[in-house]
Amino acid sequence: MRTTSPSPLGAPAARAPRGARVVAGVLCGLQALVLVGVAAFYLYELVLGEGSDGTRVVMSALVILLAAVGLAVLSRGWLRWTRWPRTPTVLWDLLLLPVVWGLLQAGRAALGGLVLAVALVAVGAALVAPRPEDPDVAGAPSPGAPSPGATPEP
Repeated sequence: MRTTSPSPLGAPAARAPRGARVVAGVLCGLQALVLVGVAAFYLYELVLGEGSDGTRVVMSALVILLAAVGLAVLSRGWLRWTRWPRTPTVLWDLLLLPVVWGLLQAGRAALGGLVLAVALVAVGAALVAPRPEDPDVAGAPSPGAPSPGATPEP
């Protein structure tokens, strides 16, 4: 597999791996699933009577679910080769850095390290992922086109 393509000046230019889009999409999808799990846990605790304020717990769960929906949309955007998911993905994962700090301060170093690792890999994948309009992405699906093997929508 060739990893470089000639630039207009004749020197080889590094080509971003197409797999980075898949990595970014999968990580956004996994983050969405984790948030759905967190929201379900909040509601489970409410049912058990652990929540001090039912309204606050329900509203927190709804906000978390809204973020999960946003991450699912980002995941779909990455996997469908759309142009827009880079900036929101980087922004979301940078916003996880204060979460990591809070986890580290709370003595949850393992969880904080996991969140940090996922955030850094997602940011890295988002930054190196090729854009659909890049000329060196030959054979990539056009923006908005269904991914290979997908069934067409009616």
